[in-house]
Amino acid sequence: MLQACFKLARTSWVQLLCAALAGALFGLIWPQEALMAKALADAFIRAIGWLVPVILFVLVTSGVAGLGGRTGSRRLALHTACYFQSMCVLALLFGVGITWCLQPGLASSLPVEEGAHGATLLQRAADVRDAAGSGSSMAATFTSLMGALLNSRILQVLMLALIAGWTLTRLGERATACRAVLEEAQRWSLRMLSWLLRLAPIAAFGAVAYTVARYGAGAAIPLLKFLLVMYVGCLAFIGVAMAGVARLCGVSLYRLIVYVKEELTLVAATGSSVAALPSLIVKLEKLGCAREVVRVVLTTGYTFNLAGSSLYLGAALMFLLQLQHVSLDAGQVGVMLIVTLLMSLGTTSVAGSSFFTLAATISVLQAVPVESMGILLGVERLLKCRSLTNVLGNCLACLAIARWQRALDERALRGGQVLR
Repeated sequence: MLQACFKLARTSWVQLLCAALAGALFGLIWPQEALMAKALADAFIRAIGWLVPVILFVLVTSGVAGLGGRTGSRRLALHTACYFQSMCVLALLFGVGITWCLQPGLASSLPVEEGAHGATLLQRAADVRDAAGSGSSMAATFTSLMGALLNSRILQVLMLALIAGWTLTRLGERATACRAVLEEAQRWSLRMLSWLLRLAPIAAFGAVAYTVARYGAGAAIPLLKFLLVMYVGCLAFIGVAMAGVARLCGVSLYRLIVYVKEELTLVAATGSSVAALPSLIVKLEKLGCAREVVRVVLTTGYTFNLAGSSLYLGAALMFLLQLQHVSLDAGQVGVMLIVTLLMSLGTTSVAGSSFFTLAATISVLQAVPVESMGILLGVERLLKCRSLTNVLGNCLACLAIARWQRALDERALRGGQVLR
């Protein structure tokens, strides 16, 4: 019994939960001292900011190169890319929409943090709208908006990574050595990220302690609302978007969930989507998906088809905007969605990667202070719905693309008992 308790205490989600609770108690009992704990969260966010350009470049370059290098089929690569981006856009819209409807942070009494209105990029979008209404030159305002985009250091790195990845796909076998170096760099960059994420409980303690000390115990209520919104949003996305795709494929989504229930349980228990990858490959091949389709879709999907992570990015951005009382018009929301979609290319299935991508997105948009996202650390590892949605989305993607490619064995599919 004691050994089981020690084993449970070593899990990341328990450590984060305990750190958040300890921070809340510290903020209530010693509020003056707790105000200084904000430095812990700020240092953690700043360290992530230093890693953003390096990790983003390595992940996106290797992902794009891998998509072109492993397929051997332009048609399969095109179908895969189209499906991935369509589902990510849908998930992003679901995240923004569900948060806008339920408004978990709007009723918050938290005052606006200093620097919350430095939304230079979103302000350019508003300038475009105002210029269009006043009859000014759209070309000049569009140039102004694009200038703001291109002046972002993170977006410059992203564009360079996309170009580098595309170049490697064009070089083919001649770029084998470069791909090997990229794979090694990716392994080390993810290892650095995992090392940094071990300090997340300390940052969560500081962020929650500061928030409770400054704004009172009621500051935790919006955070719990956000947690509820994420689970509602993921369930809605699975029940509407994924169920619709499954219906088009002639597959029962419920039966598919039952078929991969062991893998979903493993993901929920470990918090790592990668843990289920080997057994998912075997199961999907048994289900009738062609081997080439399974290997391509699953391996690249763990970088480019993370619907749960995309939904989280949209929901978290809207939540932070609501907390800071920042209102956006339709044009600014459009710019936010475009930038978020671009930044989501750097997301991976590694635990904590979504938080890393959120930091990169906020640094580009400048709609809220980057430090304000520290409060989300308190529930970061409780968002199991995000990983489960990612894994289920990749399983469904294999079936959908295999059907699209006419590479699905109907006899094996019927044997798996997932047909409608």
